[in-house]
This record gives sequence, structure tokens and C-alpha cells, in this order.
Amino acid sequence: MNMHVEVAATVPVAAAVPVAAAPAGGLDERAKRVADEAARHADAVDREGRFPAEAVAALKAERLLGIQVPRSLGGEGASMSEIAELCAILGRACSAAAMVFAMHHIKLASLVTHGQDSAWHGALMERIAGEQLLIASSTTEAGIGGDLRNSLCAVEAQDGADGATFRLTKEASVISYGAQADLILATARRHPGAATSDQVLVALLADQITLERTSVWDTLGMRGTCSDGFLLKAEGLPLAQVLQKPFAEIAAQSMLAASHLLWGSVWFGISSYAVDRARAFVQGEARKKPGQVPPGALRLAEAANELQAMKSTIVAGLARYEAAKGDPDALSAIGFSIMLNNVKTTVSAQAVDIVQRALSVVGIAGYKNGTPFSLGRQLRDVLSAPLMISNDRILSNTANLLLVQKGSGKLLSA
Repeated sequence: MNMHVEVAATVPVAAAVPVAAAPAGGLDERAKRVADEAARHADAVDREGRFPAEAVAALKAERLLGIQVPRSLGGEGASMSEIAELCAILGRACSAAAMVFAMHHIKLASLVTHGQDSAWHGALMERIAGEQLLIASSTTEAGIGGDLRNSLCAVEAQDGADGATFRLTKEASVISYGAQADLILATARRHPGAATSDQVLVALLADQITLERTSVWDTLGMRGTCSDGFLLKAEGLPLAQVLQKPFAEIAAQSMLAASHLLWGSVWFGISSYAVDRARAFVQGEARKKPGQVPPGALRLAEAANELQAMKSTIVAGLARYEAAKGDPDALSAIGFSIMLNNVKTTVSAQAVDIVQRALSVVGIAGYKNGTPFSLGRQLRDVLSAPLMISNDRILSNTANLLLVQKGSGKLLSA
């Protein structure tokens, strides 16, 4: 069924909307208000497998979707570290809402890093900040799967009445919250004769495309991301909407870092919530029997230890990214890519282990739904961590990079 109605060939980006004043409080305070709203609906979102509409409405009300946009374009110029903190706050409340927020800012990072030299994309960022547009991603494709760096579909140039235009048809095996997004950034080959790895990133507004659902997201966890499959079609759109920088550079210099660091921050939020539930349970048991160490205290100590290690890995990755930001050579370096790959594979495995340890502490009270210590939703959600993108695929990539890397052996340098 069609999710959006196709419209006229050229839909210009509107003039910049006057930027509304940010709501009261700092970023953390605004995120906590969103988290409170998200938490109220998290179980229903999971149970019904529906989009976290209330949380996203709160994100827009708190004007958190445009914070990464530079101040010169109407945003708040938030850093990756600041956004990561918000992902962790939201991850404690609702995994799906946190992941939607993370995925939105992963795509926005590509625009901010690589789109400021384009008048069209600059105006688009003004709209994102002014109107709080929600961005989705279309990188997976039937016949390619989750191989980010290859595409079968292609940008097909056309001669339109208003100048050079293009059309695009993509069999997207997954577009998370595609039916709810205001904007989709899609990968495609630069032209029909290009190699599958010669890709570009295309900005597609919701009212410029049609989406025909081809599969339904019915999964164990992360159900609220609504990652259905779609046949995406666009026709007669201005070529200005295509980012001219090769997607290989976009992926290496912004998307890879944003993905692994922001996903990891969501998983940290889920894990820290689980450890807090385990801590509260053990403390309650200790109060019942003064002078005795509860049986679960040792498992709690192990979980807390692993959570600290997880946090250190993410924080170190964020620090290295912030230090390299703006330096294409540093961002594209082999050692930097290996570091980011290691952040993802390490943190995703730790997240699953931490939540499982927390569940072993609280026992049946965590296994049952509807108790103060329930962890079933968190466990099902965090099981997605090693699968998106598959840790085996990432480790294989790391193995290839290690064949040509020279290690320093130093503790405080790359």
C-alpha cells in the first residue's frame, strides 16, 4: 500500500522558518522530560509494535531533533558527545524511542558534515531545525542486504522542464520508521553505469516519494522502530538533492562514527537501567536481612564492573571522535576505523551480558512483566545490539584492516 502520495516534480525547500526559542533548561533537562513521556508509553509501544509517537512528539516539542544543526542554520550546534548523552538518557526509558532519536541524528550528522557547501542542503538543515523534521535512513536493499557500501539502485538523470532532474527506485529491505519520517536519506549508485560501490546519498522529502510496504517489522525486540521494508520511488526531483561527495567519504568521515557511538550510547542507557533495577533489588534484600550479604550482590558487582568498562569504551570513542572532527585524514585513517569497529562489537556484546547478569540478580521478579524489576523488554531490545550491523560482518572488516595496520603499542595515543 502507498504510504505517501507522489507529487509534482520539483518541490523546493521552503525559506528558513524563524527559529523558535529552545524550551527551558539544558539539553539533559529537556531530554529527561522526553524520557518521562517515553517511559509512560514504552510498554505499549513494545506490546503493540507501534511507533513511539508520544516520545517523538515530545522530542519535537523540546526541539531536540535540530540541535546538531549549526547555529548559523538555526540549530544549537550540539556535539556528538552531547547527543550521545541524550541517547543514554532516552535509552533508560524506551529503547525504541532512543533508537529513533539516535538514527535521526546519525543521518543528520552526514548532512551537517558534508552538506553545508550545498545551498539546497543548507536550506534543508534550516527546515530540519525550524520545523523539527524527522530523518530516516534507507541504506539496506534487496539483493544487497545490510552491506552499507554497495547499492543496486541508481540515480537516473532526466531532462525536466525546470532543468536536470532524477528518478530513483529502490527495493529497501528495511527503512526504520519510514512511514513516519519527514525526510529519508537514501544511498544509490551515482548513475546506472556506476559500480555498486560508487554511491551517493540522496535527500528525499516525504511528499516527494511513494512508499509501498513490502514487509512488516514483527520482531523479538526494538519493535517500536517499525523497520518495515518498502519499495521506494521518486520521480522528477532536482539533482541538487543529491549530495555530490562520494558516499564512501560520508560513511567513513561521519556515518560510521555517529552510528557506533550513538547506538552504543542507547545500549548503555538500557544497560544502566538494568543495573539500577538489580541494585534496587539487592538493596531491598539487604534491608530485609541486616548483616547478611544478599546472594545476588556478587552478580551485581560483576554487572556494575562491566557497565563501567562499557562506559569507558564509549567515552574514549567519543573523545577520539571529537579530537578528529574536521580532519578528513584522521577520520578516514585505518586506526580510527578499527577503533570505531571495536567500540561497536565490544559495547554491543557487553550490553547483552550486563542485562542478562541483572536479570539473574532479580530472578523471577525480572522475568515477570509488570513488576518494579521487570527486564524482559530491555533484554529483548538489547539482543538486537550484536545484530545491527552484524558483529561478524564488522569483525571481518576489522580483520582486513588489521592486515595493513601498524600498531603503536602506546597507552595514551592511537
